[in-house]
Amino acid sequence: MKHIFVINGSASEQSSNLRLIERLGEMTRGILQLSIFNDLKTLPHFNPELSVNNTPPLISDFRRSIELADGIIICTPEYVFSIPSGLKNAIEWCIATTVFTNKPTGIITASANGVKGHEELQLIMQTVMARFTPATTLLIQGIKGKINLEGQITDPATQEAFAGFIKAYQSLLETPLD
Repeated sequence: MKHIFVINGSASEQSSNLRLIERLGEMTRGILQLSIFNDLKTLPHFNPELSVNNTPPLISDFRRSIELADGIIICTPEYVFSIPSGLKNAIEWCIATTVFTNKPTGIITASANGVKGHEELQLIMQTVMARFTPATTLLIQGIKGKINLEGQITDPATQEAFAGFIKAYQSLLETPLD
């Protein structure tokens, strides 16, 4: 079973993204082992002077979780046409490392609109050399009307797209590097 480190980009306690992550866990039970990181707000603000030497323990643990995982999935909303600041902060702490290099990555942006944040996150993950394909990215617009409080996806087209994303991600996990 592959171990996947899942990062919730939302700071909201009533996060649709967290419900989506939990749904992902239900749909992949017995196939993928998910470790959910839901604590971006606990990470200290990025400090380049501490990125290489005297790195805060929370950051070292975060990096180690990425490094040891077979793959990562980031599920995030869009805030003001961008990725949330907490998510960007976490990624910035990893820039001086190679933890994302060739790491099989799934990118889900679930938000009211999400287009700009989705594009930005793909550019950032491409820059850190994460390995993903168009099929392992998923934009879900209008998420609040497509998932209920129990985490069930209520929109058939979204359910189909989500299942397709999972299948593509599993395939990426099995694809060896060239």
